[in-house]
Amino acid sequence: QVHVVESGGGLVQPGGSVTLTCTVTGNVERLNDLGWYRQESENRREFVAAVTWDGRKNIRNSEQGRWFVFRDDYRKSVRLHIIDLKDGDTGVYVCNMRGRRSDDNQIFDEWGQGIRVTVSL
Repeated sequence: QVHVVESGGGLVQPGGSVTLTCTVTGNVERLNDLGWYRQESENRREFVAAVTWDGRKNIRNSEQGRWFVFRDDYRKSVRLHIIDLKDGDTGVYVCNMRGRRSDDNQIFDEWGQGIRVTVSL
């Protein structure tokens, strides 16, 4: 059974930085994509950043200067690093894993529970 575990959120001051870490556990044949979405509403998630299995990075266009994403294949993890935090960065960030099952080789998505980042004095 595959699980996605997130850590690193919390209360952060404006202008500071935060690092969100997502680690995948369980059996998966290959981790195709590891990345982050933002929970804009109960029914809507918006893409933030991701790294493909072969190292290609995709970051939300409007925040490419402040948001950085790193993938560690050995630890099966991905980190989202945000600098110069602003009030608008506040929200719930959800980790996404897209991979292939080890048993049937089918592509599937797994989502984390979501982790909150609150930017405030």
